[in-house]
Amino acid sequence: MKAIGCYLYTRVSTAMQVDGYSLDAQKDKLRKYADFQGYQVLREYSDAGKSGKNIDGRPGFMQMMKDIENHADDVSYVLVFKLSRFGRNTADILNSLQLMQDYGVNLICVDDNIDSSKESGKLTISVLSAVAEIERENILAQTMEGRKQKAREGKWNGGFAPYGYRIVNGILEIAEEEAGVIRQIFDLYLTTPMGATGIASYLNRQGIKKVRRQNGKLDVFTPAFIVKVLDNPVYCGKIAYGRRSNVKIRGQRNKYHVVKQKEYMINDGKQKPIITPEEWAQVQRKRKKIKGYCRKTHSLEHEHLLSGILVCPKCEKPMSGNVSRKKDKDGKYYRDYFYYACKHRHQFDGHHCDYKGNLSEERVDNVVFDFVSSIVRTPEFVKALEERIAKSSDTKELETRLKNIESHLSEVTARKDKLSFEMDSMDIHTPHYDSIYADMKTRQLKFYDEIQQIEKEKAEIEERIEDMKSKKLSAEGAYKYLLCFDKVAERCTDKEKKLFLQSLVEKVEIFPEKREDRRIVKSITFRFPVLVGKEEVQTLHLTKKSLVETVVSLSLKNVDKH
Repeated sequence: MKAIGCYLYTRVSTAMQVDGYSLDAQKDKLRKYADFQGYQVLREYSDAGKSGKNIDGRPGFMQMMKDIENHADDVSYVLVFKLSRFGRNTADILNSLQLMQDYGVNLICVDDNIDSSKESGKLTISVLSAVAEIERENILAQTMEGRKQKAREGKWNGGFAPYGYRIVNGILEIAEEEAGVIRQIFDLYLTTPMGATGIASYLNRQGIKKVRRQNGKLDVFTPAFIVKVLDNPVYCGKIAYGRRSNVKIRGQRNKYHVVKQKEYMINDGKQKPIITPEEWAQVQRKRKKIKGYCRKTHSLEHEHLLSGILVCPKCEKPMSGNVSRKKDKDGKYYRDYFYYACKHRHQFDGHHCDYKGNLSEERVDNVVFDFVSSIVRTPEFVKALEERIAKSSDTKELETRLKNIESHLSEVTARKDKLSFEMDSMDIHTPHYDSIYADMKTRQLKFYDEIQQIEKEKAEIEERIEDMKSKKLSAEGAYKYLLCFDKVAERCTDKEKKLFLQSLVEKVEIFPEKREDRRIVKSITFRFPVLVGKEEVQTLHLTKKSLVETVVSLSLKNVDKH
C-alpha cells in the first residue's frame, strides 16, 4: 500500500528563537509525528526570522503553496507544529487553507491536535487563527509600548548605533574614531555656506574616509548621510521615538509604507552628547530657514524644462539645469546663459561620472518640445488620450462587484438570523437537544466567520472605489490639459510648459559625443504608449527615420488645416 505523502512547514520569527520553537525542534517533532502516522515526507519548507502577520515575505510558504497548485507531488497533508507557525492573520490562514483543500490537501497542527480534514477541524482553525491574530496585535502593541517606555527613560531602542556611537551593554557610548567627523559636519554647516552636498564633497576631497559598518558599507560620504546626521537629535544627548511610522497603503491588504512624522517624542538620553544643545538648536534654525527651494533673484520666469528627465549619457542619472551670468559684448548688461549638466552625483557612490558636457537649454528644449508638441497635434494621440481618461476613472466593474458582495452579505446574514431565531425558539425538551443545539451553534459560528470575511472584502472594495474617485479629477485635469495644450502653447509660461513635458515625458536621452549631423537628442521615452501614425510607441528614437518623418509630416498636415 502506497504511503500517504505530506509536506512539513516550519517557521520562526526573530522573537521566537527559543527552546521548543526553534526550526530544528519543530522539524524533529513533525518528522516523529509523520513517522508515527506512517506518512512519507515529500518536501520540507522553512522560513527563518519571518513574521506570521501575512504570507508576503515568506518565500518558503509561497513555494509550498505554488508546489501544491502545480501538483508537484502526490501530497495529502501539510504538517505544522502549531497553527501560529502556519500564520497569525485570520484571512491569510483561511484563504490558504481553502486553496489547499481545493487541491485535496489538508492541514494538521501537531501540537494543537487539529486536522482540517475532520468536521470540527476547520471551525477550530477559524477560532484559533482569530485568537492568533489578536495575540499578534497584542504582542505588537506591547512591544511598541515597551520601546516607548525605553525612549521615555532615555535608553537606546535597539538596532544599529548611530554613526559616532557604539553600543556597550545596551547603552550608547561615543566612538571617538567616528565622533570627530560628526563634530566637523555640524561645524561646517554652521560656519560655512555649504549645504549637505557641499559638506559631503568637502569631506571626500579631504580624503576623510567614513568607517564602514553593517548598515553602511561605503567609505565615502553622501548628501543623504549628512542630512541624517544634521536631523538626528541623538547627537545633542536626546532620544527620539516615533520619527517614522508605518502607514497602511490605501486599497491594499497588509501593505504599509514608512512616513516621516512632523511631531514625535524627544527625551533626555542616557548617552553623552557629541555636540552641545546650543549647536543643535542653531542647526535646526538654519535647516528650517533654508529648507525647500532656493529663491531666485534673476530670470524669475525661467524654468529648466527638462530638469530631472534629461539623463546623462554616461552615468544615466538625471541632469540638472544651471545658469551662468555673463556680461554682454559691451560689458554693460548681464545676461543669463542656461545649460544642462551632470553634477556627477554618482561619485558619492564610489563611481565618478566623467561626462563634462554643458548643453544649451534652448537648443535641447526646442528639439524635445517641438517633437512632443507635434505628437500632441495628431488625431491618433487625441483619440488614445480620450480613451485613457475614460479607462482611468471607470469604477463600474468594482461597483458591480460591490453590489454582488452586498447581495451575498444580505443573504448570509438572513440565513444566520434565521438560524439564531430557530436556536432561541427551540424547546429544551426536544430529544437530543444538546447535540442538536451544539450542531446549530457550529453552523452559527461558520456564518459569523463568513460574514466577517465578506465585510472585510466589502470594505476593501469600497476603499478602492473611493481611491479611484479621489484620483479621477486630478487624472482628468492632467489629461485634458495635454489635449488642449496645442491651442494655448504660445501663451504658456515656462512653468506651464514644464508641467506639460513632465506630465507626458518620462526620460530624454542624448548622444554622448558631438555628431556631424549636429543632432543632440537620441530618444524620448513617454510615460505611456502614444500613437505615432499607425504605430504605438513608448520610446521615440530620433535616429529611426520612419518615425521621425511620420511625426513631422503629421505635424505639418495639422498646421495646414489651421
